[in-house]
Amino acid sequence: MKVTVENKKGLNKDLKILIDKETMSSYMDEKYEEIKGTINLKGFRPGKVPKEVLKRQFGKAVFGEVLDKVLKDTSTKALEENKIKPAGQPKLDLKTYGEDKELEYVLSVTELPKVDIKSLENIKFDQYSVKIDESETEKRIKEIAKNQPNFKDTKPETKAKEGDLITLDYKATVDGKEFKGNEGKNTQLTLGKDLFLKGFDKQLIGAKKDDEKIVEAILPENFPEKDLVNKKAKFNCKILSVKQPEEVKIDDNFAKNLGAKDLKDLKNLISRQINDEFKNSLDQLSKNQILKEIEKIKVEEVPENLIEEEVKILSQGMPEEEAKKNKKSFQEKAKTRIKTGLILNEFGEKNQIKVSEVEIQNEVQKQLRMMPGQEKMVMDFYQKNPSAVASLRGTVYEEKILNLIKEKGKANKKEISKSEAEKILKEAHQHDHDHNHNHDHDHGDEKKDTKKKTDVKTAKEKKSSTKTAKSKPAPKKAKKVSKK
Repeated sequence: MKVTVENKKGLNKDLKILIDKETMSSYMDEKYEEIKGTINLKGFRPGKVPKEVLKRQFGKAVFGEVLDKVLKDTSTKALEENKIKPAGQPKLDLKTYGEDKELEYVLSVTELPKVDIKSLENIKFDQYSVKIDESETEKRIKEIAKNQPNFKDTKPETKAKEGDLITLDYKATVDGKEFKGNEGKNTQLTLGKDLFLKGFDKQLIGAKKDDEKIVEAILPENFPEKDLVNKKAKFNCKILSVKQPEEVKIDDNFAKNLGAKDLKDLKNLISRQINDEFKNSLDQLSKNQILKEIEKIKVEEVPENLIEEEVKILSQGMPEEEAKKNKKSFQEKAKTRIKTGLILNEFGEKNQIKVSEVEIQNEVQKQLRMMPGQEKMVMDFYQKNPSAVASLRGTVYEEKILNLIKEKGKANKKEISKSEAEKILKEAHQHDHDHNHNHDHDHGDEKKDTKKKTDVKTAKEKKSSTKTAKSKPAPKKAKKVSKK
């Protein structure tokens, strides 16, 4: 095989590839030998059909298969030997070909640009850790205690008020007629939460033990008896007890009921939990800083074909006129995304970063935990959509790259308070919102762009995606305590 590389404008190259007749003949002979044992021709024993006979009857078909194989093998080899990574699918132009002829063709490629990744090892970013004051921990524990009250019995003459726990029996009718599921025994309601039927609780305020009350309420849209939906039901209620909430004593027993060893252990768990609420968001801020720094790295030229592909993705689903109007801004955005993807992908390859099947499965499990009750639907989605699994692989790949850059980079470590963390995240969230808001209106897209994604395809079909998750203020309440 003879390969001549001709540099054209920019990143474009033409590879002139020549395969001599002898090589082509050897490929043909191999194919004839392969099919000889499968051909049954009258007058010849199986496997004993002469090559000349095979050539006469099957020559064109054999040559077609051989040509495809030779083109695939030699084009891949030519690119690898000349260390060319194509951006997108190369174009192939046949010049000379045919049975008993040499093969000559031109492979036109746009090469991925060379990128400098040395600066990534000295990249600067802020790395935050949150110091949780004891007062914050105690405040959180009090909130948990408030949401898990104990109830004590009251005197028979005590009138129920909002927040009290009522136990009752009821029997309901619609238009004077009973219906399936119209009775309830020892039903408990915390007044004011409105968890039974809308407006039901309010009508029981002021009720006492042994009172009998009639409550009216509209049956909801999801009521099992469809012919009774939105009908007014009359409930004959018998009040069995009225209990009032009492202050929960925060002690070792309280801590044990929440899964902790004792109160000291609970405080440690809560402190860790509060810290974890901020950790992911603050960690993402650090990664966003790194991505911003990567965007500053110069890349001599970004392949036009990749920009065009990315613009198509950005304008997907948009009216043609709107897409044309925003083409320039899309091109700039596409260029930035591709450049970032190229740099990250190069860094990943240089550091031999791989994604294992175990890591993919862990990511799937993470998705399942985020959607309780919909696990089967999520699993079916990933099983039926290989592209979705590939996207997860890209996410994991990117995370591993960014984590390695963080390890090698220069972290400006900052210990901050909980209030400072909330302020930083609020400002970051507001910045992202304003940025997206402007872009959304400029682009005529109603969907908020919460992820920044770059896909880069190399000669080995490797993909890297760059996602910039938007920072969100940390949640202020924990519903449960978990040990990690």
